[in-house]
Amino acid sequence: MDLKQFLQKSKIEIEQQLPKCISHLEAPSTLKEAMLYSLSAGGKRVRPVLLLATLHAFNRDEKIGTSIACAIEMLHTYSLIHDDLPAMDDDDLRRGKPTNHKVFGEAMAILAGDALLTYSFQLISEMNSSNVTDGMKVKLIQELAKAAGPEGMVGGQVADMEGEGKNLTLEELEYIHHHKTGDLLTYAVLAGAILAQANEEEIDQLRLFGKELGLVFQIKDDILDIEGDAAMIGKPIGSDFDSEKSTYPSLLTMDGAKEKLFEHTNRAKEYLYNVKLENSLLMELTDYIVERDH
Repeated sequence: MDLKQFLQKSKIEIEQQLPKCISHLEAPSTLKEAMLYSLSAGGKRVRPVLLLATLHAFNRDEKIGTSIACAIEMLHTYSLIHDDLPAMDDDDLRRGKPTNHKVFGEAMAILAGDALLTYSFQLISEMNSSNVTDGMKVKLIQELAKAAGPEGMVGGQVADMEGEGKNLTLEELEYIHHHKTGDLLTYAVLAGAILAQANEEEIDQLRLFGKELGLVFQIKDDILDIEGDAAMIGKPIGSDFDSEKSTYPSLLTMDGAKEKLFEHTNRAKEYLYNVKLENSLLMELTDYIVERDH
């Protein structure tokens, strides 16, 4: 199966499963509608696809990762809902659609984000598969909490917010990108490895792969914020500049940012080569992240 087929197949599976996860909840209908509104807004689904591609690389049944793939997408979506709020980035559009708070109001948007965050952990704890032990569930929850919390995504978001209007160093910018973007991408790879019962050495190398991939993803986003097509990206071009955020192009020039993109892409692939698995899909996914236009 080539990457295009794998992406299409994986996206269809995830997008069919996400509404099922929400529909059976015994919760207010408005809350479920707000949760599903942002979950169904589309997007690349890179994080769940990374998880499923990692399982594929270990020659494991991808279906055992469906619940966690949905959990990752819910947690990622919660972060986008909250990022878009007036107190944060104050965005009107997300993936070409009005942001959650523009449709449901700020209070409901906050609660929808809260619900997606907490429900993601419930989904993992309720996984019902003979291939997933209680010990694996604890490890999956622990890794996700760290990737999403104060030492991970939230910490990166705080550093990003506090860095607005300042001339950050490259080290400070990398800290933001490693945590705000990279930790959840890394978790997607690690979750696949944990489900595949990879050994510690394999997990260590895949963690390093994910860390580099996170930088690749964010550097590409920084480039697209200047060179991209607003219709493709789903939000206005130059939003980082308007927010006075430091980016790779602003620190290194556009040519310097593209050199860094190449450097971190090669490092990511080197770490991937160190793991004995069928890595063709993961390699293609890495190239897809580099070459994407949105």
